[in-house]
Amino acid sequence: MKLVLAPMEGLTDPLMRDLLTSVGHYDWCVTEFIRVTDSLLPEHVFYTFCPELQNGGKTNSGTPVHVQFLGNDANRLAQNAARAAELGAPAIDLNFGCPAKTVNRHRGGAVLLDEPDVIYALVKAVRDAVPAHIPVSAKMRLGYLDENHTLDNALAIEAAGASWLTVHARTKSDGYKPPAYWEKLPAIQQAIGIPVIANGEIWTLEQAQRCLEISGCKDLMLGRGAVTRPDLVNRVRHNNDSQQLSWPELVQLQLDFLDGATKTEQGLVGRYKQWLGMLTQGYSEAELLWNDIKKIRDMDILRAALQQHCLKQ
Repeated sequence: MKLVLAPMEGLTDPLMRDLLTSVGHYDWCVTEFIRVTDSLLPEHVFYTFCPELQNGGKTNSGTPVHVQFLGNDANRLAQNAARAAELGAPAIDLNFGCPAKTVNRHRGGAVLLDEPDVIYALVKAVRDAVPAHIPVSAKMRLGYLDENHTLDNALAIEAAGASWLTVHARTKSDGYKPPAYWEKLPAIQQAIGIPVIANGEIWTLEQAQRCLEISGCKDLMLGRGAVTRPDLVNRVRHNNDSQQLSWPELVQLQLDFLDGATKTEQGLVGRYKQWLGMLTQGYSEAELLWNDIKKIRDMDILRAALQQHCLKQ
């Protein structure tokens, strides 16, 4: 079973990828999408989204980091994918799942699921531009507003040369509202010959087990559940809920987060509070900590409060 850390804009940035892969065994993770419009991006953009390119394309724990692109210009996607490969990307992924209105309004992400021919052309252009030994994959939803083209899109992605397909088991119109429709995935698997990775609404070991059973998939991509429960990947991999991080271990992980590099102190404090808010869904101790620090804005005071909390445990 392959377990993959999902690309999530504003969430699984380089700092979060480094932390989550340091405590959990992922087969690979995927960058937040790099938007491609009408140009070949300068190298610094690649290094901003994927600083791991300067580390052999891996996080500090050795987990490969695949570079994801989003766009609708086949030539420009191909050029940028080729450049990412030159810089050391171990694999290229294409985003056909983003439901954001701004992205869709500019004809990117999930809106392209109404155009299987375009999806084929985009994947084919990237596959032709990237060296044969570097995999090209795609991530899609079941559809945009409906599921009329689900199989057409899967077949197009396979025919264009993708090595595997990740499917978020909801349409764009479903957003992130539960449930995820894992029961829709067997039909996709039967239609294509490349591996299908299941994604969507996996927050616990029990949900991971049910997703595998219902979808028939052998591999899973973990998204928000992986951020909410950093030990989820280990629970799933070992099929055992005892594979848990202790709360003191998680507090140390949070301190490591606050030592991470970012543009501004305010930005890092905000990102930390976003993460702690998510941790409250997985750990009761996180709610107590949240009540203690939610009004703190100064980094030094925040770090001291977190260290004091750790001493109380």
